[in-house]
Amino acid sequence: MSIGNSNSPEDERPSTDDRSEDRIIERKAEGPSIGTALKKARIAAGLTVDEVSSTTRVRIPIVHAIEADDFTRCGGDVYARGHIRTLARAVHIDPEPLVDAYDAAHGGRPAPTPAAPMFEAERIRPERQRPNWTAAMVAAIVAVIGFVGFTAFSGSDAKDKRPVADASAAPQAAPKQSAGKPAAQPQQPKAPKPEPSDSAIAAAPKDLVTVVLTANDGESWISAKDHSGRLLFDGTLAPGESKTFTDKESIDLVLGDAGVVKIFVNGKEIKDDFQPGQVERLTYTKDDPRQGAAQAG
Repeated sequence: MSIGNSNSPEDERPSTDDRSEDRIIERKAEGPSIGTALKKARIAAGLTVDEVSSTTRVRIPIVHAIEADDFTRCGGDVYARGHIRTLARAVHIDPEPLVDAYDAAHGGRPAPTPAAPMFEAERIRPERQRPNWTAAMVAAIVAVIGFVGFTAFSGSDAKDKRPVADASAAPQAAPKQSAGKPAAQPQQPKAPKPEPSDSAIAAAPKDLVTVVLTANDGESWISAKDHSGRLLFDGTLAPGESKTFTDKESIDLVLGDAGVVKIFVNGKEIKDDFQPGQVERLTYTKDDPRQGAAQAG
């Protein structure tokens, strides 16, 4: 009895090497990955990773990870999309095809959700508040200047009133005029009350950075920290609501929806073309206004 060569199911299965080659061929057919496209564009623009990180404020390890198609360090899909847009603009390519590719590879873009739940995982528990000596000092200076101005104004007002009081009492205390003597001259009308001097007006401190955020077209989650990393505010800015933050060196911001927020730095509006739903990280100092570079995540 001869034994023929029977083909088992295992023999019919493709080898591991064949499957690997198939995946490589598929990947080549699909074109370069998101990270590869960003890296090639950066090299073509003559930029280093350090220069891109300095321009976009995206940390160097995150830039390296994204160029290697590792998005786990971005902190979530929303931050990953923001990073891709920011890096694409920095290397002068259109970000939308890359964002679409990311959405296709990660289950599509999710439906819009309220800003506060979206960033719940990113929120930091507020640490125990320490005394804000800078704010207390500013308040004390303003109070002293206001008191000095009020005192100066009250003193000048009292001086103006004294001649009027004397004039009203003069007719009663004056002796009767004898015949042949001229009658007493009528009192001169009182001088108009002087306006408060310019020195009584308190000037805003110029050695601090002051940032005002106003939500115009919708609500946005925001986070603000001072130069030491202390959390100043973490919450949702309702439509029409404003928040003001001050520090002696810098203010760091995270805007969940930068497209609906107006930014004023040291009394001047910062113009930008942030789109609705765009996540941005911004830093401003007392030497601004100058437009802050966007950094999401």
